[in-house]
Order: sequence, then C-alpha cells, then structure tokens
Amino acid sequence: MELRKDPITRSWVVTGDQPQQGRNLQQVCPFCPESPQQPQVISSMASVSYGPWSARAVVHPQPLYHVEGDPGRRGVGLYDMMRSVGAHEVIVENARHDRQLWTASDAEIEQFLLLCAQRLEDLKNDLRFKYVSIFKDFGSLSGQEFDHPTSQIVATTFVPRRVLYELRSAREHYAQKERCVFCDILTQELHQRDRIVEIRGDFVACCPYASRAPFECWIMPAMHEAHFEHTAAARPGALRECASLLRRMLNRIRSITDSFHLVVHTAPNTQHQSKVLNYWRTIDADYHWHIEIMPILQERQRSYSFKETYRSAVMPEEAAARLREAPTEHTLTTT
Repeated sequence: MELRKDPITRSWVVTGDQPQQGRNLQQVCPFCPESPQQPQVISSMASVSYGPWSARAVVHPQPLYHVEGDPGRRGVGLYDMMRSVGAHEVIVENARHDRQLWTASDAEIEQFLLLCAQRLEDLKNDLRFKYVSIFKDFGSLSGQEFDHPTSQIVATTFVPRRVLYELRSAREHYAQKERCVFCDILTQELHQRDRIVEIRGDFVACCPYASRAPFECWIMPAMHEAHFEHTAAARPGALRECASLLRRMLNRIRSITDSFHLVVHTAPNTQHQSKVLNYWRTIDADYHWHIEIMPILQERQRSYSFKETYRSAVMPEEAAARLREAPTEHTLTTT
C-alpha cells in the first residue's frame, strides 16, 4: 500500500491491496479476554468493574499504516506519494463483548478516554507523525469492522483534510480577532440555547449551527483547551464528566438510528513543526478540541455530501429539541 496526494483537493489517499474488507466475522472474538488468540497489547487500563482490564490498546490485526521505516515522500512528475508509514491501533473499549459505550458505566468510559489520551501523547512523541486520529464506526451503515466494542487510533504523516480546514479557519479567526473561534461559537450557543442539547459539568453538547447531517452533534469542553490529552493531564477527573455526557448523547442518538461515526478532533503534533512555515505558532490559543458524532440515517444517506456541499433535512434547532427529549439511559440486561 502507498499514499497518493490529490493535487486538486490536497487529500491523501491510501491505495493498494487490502487483505480483507468489511466487518470481522471471526467465530471467536480476538478482543475478548478468554480468546485463545490474543492480539499484541500496547497498553492497558486497570479494571474498574468486570474483567482483567477496563480498556486496552492493541495492534490492529490488518493495519493500513505501519510503524517501521521512513515515509520517503517523493514527487512523480506532478504527483506526490509516500509509503503508508504511521500507526494503526484498536482501542478495545471494554473487556465485555456486550458492553458498548452507551451501556457501560461512567467509570469504564472514563478509563477508555484516559487510554485514548495516553495513546495520543505517546504517539505524538514520534516526530514522524503529524496527526493522530481517534474514531469509532458503529452500525450496519457505518463500515463497522469488529463486533466487539472498539474504536481505532491512526497516526499519520499528514493532517487529514477535514481537520486541516478547521485548523486553517481557527488560525485565521484568531489572527483577525485574537479569540478562539470555537470559544466564540460556545459563547453564542450558550447565549441562544436553541441548539444546546445538554451541559454536564465543564462539557457542552450541541447541534452545530450548520449541521452537515441530521442530528449531528458535538461535545466540547467549556474551558479552552487545544489538546485532548492535556485536558486529562491538567484536570484530573474532568474526563468523568465527558464520559457521562458521551454516554448520554450516544443513547439519544441510538433512539434515532443505530449507525453513526464518532471522531475526536484534537490539535496536531506540535512537536512536528515547520521552521519555514511556522504552522502552529498560535494553535494553543486558536484551536479547541471536540468530539463530533455523525448519525447515519438510511433514508438520508445522500445528505452527507455531494461535491462537498452538505444537506441536512432536519434543522439543527429541531434536532437539538428532539435530542433533549430523547432517552439518555440504557436498560442493562444481566448475563
């Protein structure tokens, strides 16, 4: 596999052979503690309830990116290409096969978030990596890969285009007003309250003013912080509030659809700086980490994007109102 850059959109594309597509259909789940074939473990969090651990990071069984080597970026005439150097890990969210984020306890979800923060910090110590993505695909319409409760972490030698757009807009806003655009958005949303779904401790859940899809929602820290991993380190216990709000929001989303994408948008690896372009000079002040949740409605699949123009059939104000009334708890079943 190799990475190729689109010279028009400036997107990097992973291209080449992929051993297996679609969901993992192994009869024995490799991520359950009792599995005879355990994956290579990178890091684990101590158990707070069931099982030998609460969450753990393992090497992806079929990674798109490999840690070994140098990217070897080079030009081929007009085009740019490089090897798919990076890291690709699976975050096993819970030892229980049936314990998803919306059914787990706040303490269990906090352990999962803390592990994500630890992996972010560790991967950013590798100066080859410009960005570390955390994401979760769930449901039949999402391209979900594993049945066990999992998220994934990918470290890349480039910044994904969607994040790059955010970074550039945030930097331009700060250059003009000397304020974080995300903080300005929060200030206005908290004043208007039309699109706020819930406030829990220092975290706010809302539907964006220009939502890309029906019932899209973001979770943001009310206090300014560019790096997700710094929030965990600077304010012990802060991620428990985030865990609670995340659980409640996912229950709301699942009352509407069983498929969604979840992604953590955080600051890039600022240790990987360009001395010429000086990319990240103001990033600690101009960027603001957040979690984006994109529900997938089968009848609205076309609404996600068409030539980069999004269409949402549900007004965000209506979506927020419906989500406020949606159930926030899941009835657990005993096994």
